[in-house]
Amino acid sequence: MMTDIVYWSSATFFPLLSTLTLVPLLSMAAVLLTRPFYILPLALAGALLNVLLSLYLLHVFDSEAPGIHLAENLNILGLGYRVGVDGTNVLFIPLTAILGLLALIYTMITRHRSDRLFVACLLAYQAILIGAFAALNAMQFWFWCLLELVPVVLLTVSAGTGRQRNQVIKTVLQYWLSGLAMSLAGFLLLGFGLAENGMALSFDWLALKHHNLAIPNETLIFILLFFGFAVRMPLFPFHAWLPLLAEHGTAASAAIFLTGLKLGIYALIRFILPLVPGAAEQWVHFVVGLGLIGIFYGALLALMQINMRRLLAFAVISHTGMLAIGVFSFNDFALEGSILLSVAYGLATAGMLFSIGLIYERTRTSFLPRLGGLFVTNTTIALLFLVSALSTMVMPGTPGFDAAHLLIEGTIEEHGWLTAIAILLGNVLAAGFLLWAFQRLFIANSKRRIQPYSSIHHPVLLERIIALTICGLLIGTGFYTTPWLKFIDQEASEIGEHYPKHHSHHMNVPHHD
Repeated sequence: MMTDIVYWSSATFFPLLSTLTLVPLLSMAAVLLTRPFYILPLALAGALLNVLLSLYLLHVFDSEAPGIHLAENLNILGLGYRVGVDGTNVLFIPLTAILGLLALIYTMITRHRSDRLFVACLLAYQAILIGAFAALNAMQFWFWCLLELVPVVLLTVSAGTGRQRNQVIKTVLQYWLSGLAMSLAGFLLLGFGLAENGMALSFDWLALKHHNLAIPNETLIFILLFFGFAVRMPLFPFHAWLPLLAEHGTAASAAIFLTGLKLGIYALIRFILPLVPGAAEQWVHFVVGLGLIGIFYGALLALMQINMRRLLAFAVISHTGMLAIGVFSFNDFALEGSILLSVAYGLATAGMLFSIGLIYERTRTSFLPRLGGLFVTNTTIALLFLVSALSTMVMPGTPGFDAAHLLIEGTIEEHGWLTAIAILLGNVLAAGFLLWAFQRLFIANSKRRIQPYSSIHHPVLLERIIALTICGLLIGTGFYTTPWLKFIDQEASEIGEHYPKHHSHHMNVPHHD
C-alpha cells in the first residue's frame, strides 16, 4: 500500500519544517556573534518564533488525511534530504519548541543567563531534535542523533553541577556511541538490502517501507535497530547513563533533553514497526519482558533515591518500560496511547525538573533529606511540581489519563490482563514515590535553614510564566484530549495495516470528549 504524500507547497507558502530547523540554528549563530547584552533577547526571539511556527504547523496539518504532510524532498550530491510530518511525529515538534523556549526563560533565572555557549547549545539542541523528528531518511535521522552528542557533552562539561562530570561524559559516550553504531549498522543493512534485490540503494523511509518484503536479514536488522534505540529511550538494562547525566547536568538542558529521550520511542514506531514488522512480532515477548522489568526496576529504585534528579531519572526509566509495551502491543489503541503518553510524560517530567532546578537555585541542593517546608515560601514551584506529578501518575484531568486508558486497553487485547495489571501496579508505585517526594520537599518540616526568599535573585514573574505554561498545557489538554488524539489517529490506523498477523486488532479508536 502506497503512502499518500502532500508536499509543503500545497499547504503553506514556505517550507515549514526546514524553517523550524533553521530558525534556532540562525538564532544560535546570532548568539555566538553578538554582544553579551543581546544574547538572551536574540535567543528568546528565535525560540518564540519557533513556538509560533510549530503552532502554525498544527494549524495547517490535516488530521483527517493519512500519509505524510508538508513533505520536502531534495537530492544534494546524491544524498537524499526528506522531511515530513504525520501522526507519529507532529506533536513532538511543538513539544520541543515549547520546552526550548521555557528552558531559555529558566536560564534567565540562573547563573547561565549571560553564558554564550550555554544559550547557543540550547538553541542547537532544539534544532537537532526538530530535525530528527522531521527526518524521513534513515541516514538523515541517524546524523541528527549523532549531532545530539555535541550539545549534551558541551552543556554537561561547561554547566553541570557535579564534580564527576568527565566520568559522566565518558559513560554517556560509551552508551550512546555503541547505540549509534548498532543503529547505523541496521540502517545500512536496510539500504543495501534493497540494492541486493535489484532496486536502487536508498535510505529513504518511504522506499524502505514500500519494499520491506524485499529486505533480507530482517531479524538481524531488528536486533541492531532495537538495541540502538533502547539505549536512547532508555530501556532497562541500557539505562545506566541517564541517572548519572540527570544528577550532574543542569535542569535547563535536562528539560529539553527529555524530549530527546522520546526519540527512542519515536524511532521504534517510525523505523521498526513499518520496516521489519515480522521480526518485531517474533521478538515481542522479549521486548515486553524488558518493559515489565524496567517498570518495576525504575519505580523501586526511584523509591530508594535521596537525590531528586536521580529519582526523576528512574521515574523516566519506569515509564519507558510502559511505553515500549504499548508500542509492541500491535494495535491502534496502544499505539495512540503510547504516542500521546510520550508527549504528556515529556511535558510533565520537564515541569518537575524545572521545579527541582528552581529549588536548587535557592538552596544549592537537590537532596531530599536537606529540604522541606518549601510550600509556604515557594507556592508557585510547589504547584508546578504537584500538577506535573499528578500528570505523570496519569490522574483524571491530565493528558496522560486518556492516553494510559488507550494503552492499557490495547495491552489487555494483545498481552492479557496480567501484563496490564503489572503496568497499573507500576503506576501505583510511581504515585507513591512522587507524592512521597512532594511531601518531603514541600510539606514536611525543613531539616536545615533555607536561604531567605528574595524576588531580586529569584524573579517571580519568570517562574510563574514557566509554571502557568506547563500547568495550563497539562490541564487544558487533559480535559480535552480529542484534538490531540485526532492528530495521531490516522497514522496509528495506517501503521496497523503493516502488522503481519494482527489485522483483527485493526480498528478505529473512539475519541474521548
